[in-house]
Amino acid sequence: MRVKKIGWALALIAFCARGSQYAKGQADAAAVRKIPVSAFVGGTGNWTGLIGGKNLGVTAGLDIGFHGFWGIQPSFEARGTYPVVKGNISNQKNVLIGFRFDKNFNRFTPYVDVLYGLGKIVYSPARANPEQTFAYTSSSSNVFSPGVGFEYRVVGPFSLKADAQIQRYSTPVTESGHIYAKPVTIGITYQLFTGHRH
Repeated sequence: MRVKKIGWALALIAFCARGSQYAKGQADAAAVRKIPVSAFVGGTGNWTGLIGGKNLGVTAGLDIGFHGFWGIQPSFEARGTYPVVKGNISNQKNVLIGFRFDKNFNRFTPYVDVLYGLGKIVYSPARANPEQTFAYTSSSSNVFSPGVGFEYRVVGPFSLKADAQIQRYSTPVTESGHIYAKPVTIGITYQLFTGHRH
């Protein structure tokens, strides 16, 4: 539920930022939009990394760009994922922040990102640790999440988005103490600010 609330908060921030930029543009038609900002939302299929478990969830986030270099556009990214269809083994939710690096080819923009944050795994049913001394209904973990993706601009500020991550969770219920989830997200990106002179 906390991750869901954070997702709504990100959407509200994006809406407010769009409104403030519109007001500024009305006051000064020659203003420069120095910082590109975009918001995205999508459906996420997640292979949880625990004995074949799968989830279906919603991922939402925000990207705030910096000045580019060598044709690369870096940005700060914040995103959260919340499971809607939780599966029958475990479900995972997380909130992540980090950096994304884009390369634009007209309408097509591939990227890589490196994210880090907090996650929670809920086990259904409870799962025992390898020593069979304790059963866990849930566990919390730091999450390391590198990934790749692309956006394809369809019309105006809207783009289609495809994104794949590998997420490393710590967990007490496996021999290694870790699992590697593989979420894939398909969604839509809305470009709030383009970063160009208007």
